[in-house]
Amino acid sequence: MNYLEINNTFDSIKHTDEFGNEFWYARELQKALNYTQWRRFNDVIEKAKVACKNSNNSILDHFANVGKMVEIGSGALRKQDDYKLTRYACYLIAQNGDSRKEVIAKVQTYFAVQTRKQELSEKDYSELSEDEKRLYQRNLTKKGNYSLNQTAKKAGVKNFDKFHNYGYKGLYNGETANDIAKRKGLRYREDILDNMGSDELIANLFRISQTDQKIRNDNIEGEDNANLTHFMVGRKIRNTIKELGGTMPENLPKPDKSLKELEKDRKLISNH
Repeated sequence: MNYLEINNTFDSIKHTDEFGNEFWYARELQKALNYTQWRRFNDVIEKAKVACKNSNNSILDHFANVGKMVEIGSGALRKQDDYKLTRYACYLIAQNGDSRKEVIAKVQTYFAVQTRKQELSEKDYSELSEDEKRLYQRNLTKKGNYSLNQTAKKAGVKNFDKFHNYGYKGLYNGETANDIAKRKGLRYREDILDNMGSDELIANLFRISQTDQKIRNDNIEGEDNANLTHFMVGRKIRNTIKELGGTMPENLPKPDKSLKELEKDRKLISNH
C-alpha cells in the first residue's frame, strides 16, 4: 500500500460532525490497519491513551467512547465498544501499533506528513487579515462551546444561558451576554461572538477551553458548582489580562461588520 492508497483509505473512513470536526471510528480504523481481533486492537488503543495522557492531553478529547448495543442473533443485544477518534488519536494508535505490519509503517509515515502540513498551516495564521483571524477564531469558539456544553451537561447543567452568563460575568466584570450585546449596540438575539475582534475571541476561547478542562479534571458535579467554576475561570483570565497590562475585553473595539455580514459579502463576491 503506497502513500496515496493510505491517504485514500483514511479519507474514505473519515467522518465529519455538524461542527466540521473530522473524526474516525475505531472499529473502522481497526480494519484499515489489518487488525482482525478487537481485543488486540483495543490493547493498542490503551497504549495510545497512555501516550496521550503523558503528553498532557485530555484522553476524553481524543478518545470519545461511543459504544453501542448490537444484535447478535435471536433478538439478543450485546454492547460493542467503539471510539470516536481525532486525527491525533489515530496518529498515537499508529505509533503504538505493531510496526512489523507493513500497513502500520506506512500509516506512521502518513501521519508524520499530515502533522507537518498542519504545523505549516498554523504558521500561516500570522499572515491572515484581521477579518480572516476573526473567522478562524470564531470557528474555534463554536467547537469549544460544543465541547463545553457536553461537559457541562454531564456535570448536571440544565440552564445553559445561565451557565454561559456566569462565564461572561467573570470575564467581563459582571456583564451578562445581554449587557455585552447592549454595549455593542447589537440587534435582538444578534450573536455577540460574531461581533468580536480576534483578540476578544481569543480571550473567550481561553475561558471556554479552561472551563471545559476544569470541570472534567476536577470532576465538578451539580449545576451551581459548574456555574461557579465558569465564573471563577472567567475572573482568573480577566485578572491575568490585567496583570499583563492588556486591554480589558469590554474595552476592545467592536468590528465594523459582524461575521455574518462578512460571510454574506464573501458569498456575493464569489457569485459575481
